[in-house]
Amino acid sequence: MPGSIRPLDIAVWAPYVVLAIIHVSAIALDSPLAPPTKLWLMPLLALPVLIAAPRLLPRAVLGLLLGALLLSWLGDGAGAFFPGLPELPLMLGFFGLAHIAYIVLFARFARIRRLPWWTLVYVAWWVGMLSIVGPHTGGLLLAVAVYGIVLAGTAAMSARCHPIVAIGGGFFLASDSILAFRLFLPDGLPGWLGPAVMITYTIGQGLIVWGVLRTPHRRESR
Repeated sequence: MPGSIRPLDIAVWAPYVVLAIIHVSAIALDSPLAPPTKLWLMPLLALPVLIAAPRLLPRAVLGLLLGALLLSWLGDGAGAFFPGLPELPLMLGFFGLAHIAYIVLFARFARIRRLPWWTLVYVAWWVGMLSIVGPHTGGLLLAVAVYGIVLAGTAAMSARCHPIVAIGGGFFLASDSILAFRLFLPDGLPGWLGPAVMITYTIGQGLIVWGVLRTPHRRESR
């Protein structure tokens, strides 16, 4: 059946789930395992996509999904991959492109034509976040504002897709929101927000991929 996942396919999710738990635990324990395990998250998340691709995914879906994961991987490892360059702008750039890939994917293969009315909450999120974080961003204000629009766009467009994708989009937005507070308003924040960034991030990315794989796609999209 198109869009279904066989029990055998579930096994390919195990490496990602296990590594995500290890990575979040390493952050909580301030372990040196945190940086290297982070770099393996997106490659392991790509495994279910590559295994399911011949059976479930049109080429356009596969390309956009793998592109988003690749760009997310570069964002995760911006500091490690480009040590001589400023990490934060690179991270914002790569993740911004990843979100754009997701937006295009969600727009082309949406299940409903219009955005649900409740996605207006993402407009309110952008205004609220910019009013709180904006004064602390310095020269990055414009970049953060544009990045916020892209983030809200990803979450809103995900609402046109499979419900699992929509939930994943919400978790992804939550992760970036927590990260923004940690980057620009670090004083007085509770320590548990560090692991929370990656908990919401790994859940969000995983649900987006899972939801895309569970969505029936027309053959003429190939």
